[in-house]
Amino acid sequence: MIVFLYHKSKKMMSVNNFHIKTFDKLSTKELYQILQLRNKVFVVEQNCVYQDADAKDFVAQHIFLKDRDKIIAYLRICKPGDYFKNACIGRVVTDPDYRRQKIGHQIMQKAIDIITREMNENIIEISAQKYLLHFYRQLGFQEVGDEYLEDGLPHMKMIYKKP
Repeated sequence: MIVFLYHKSKKMMSVNNFHIKTFDKLSTKELYQILQLRNKVFVVEQNCVYQDADAKDFVAQHIFLKDRDKIIAYLRICKPGDYFKNACIGRVVTDPDYRRQKIGHQIMQKAIDIITREMNENIIEISAQKYLLHFYRQLGFQEVGDEYLEDGLPHMKMIYKKP
C-alpha cells in the first residue's frame, strides 16, 4: 500500500507500507530514528523529562511508517502480560510535520488489526494522554477508571473491545 501525503512544505510525498518489526530486526538507523522521533515529541515538544528507552522495547513489535527513508509515525504493541494484563499499544507518535493527515488513525488501526486478527486478542489496553481521549474514542477505545499522572502528565486507562 502506498499512501500520498503532504509534507508541511505542501509538497506531495509518497509513503511506503507500514513496517512491522521485532526489536532484533530493527536496523540501527531505524532504531535511531524511532528514538529520535519519540524524544522529539514526548520529551522536547511536551516538555516532559522521563526515561523513554525502556525494556519494553525488547519485547514489543514496532510498527512504523516511512516517507522515503524517514520514519514519520510510530507505535509499539505488546502481548498480554508483557506490560499490562491485556495486549497494549503505546508510544503512539506522528512527526509534527506530518500531522492532520490521519496518519495516527491509520497506524492505530493497523495495530488494532494486528492485535485482534493476527494475535487473536479481544481486548487492547492503552494509557492515553488526557488531551488525546477524543482521538482514541474515535478508534473505539473507552475510558476505564480515574485520571492519573504518568511522567507528570494526565492520563486515562482506556480499553478497546473487539466487536
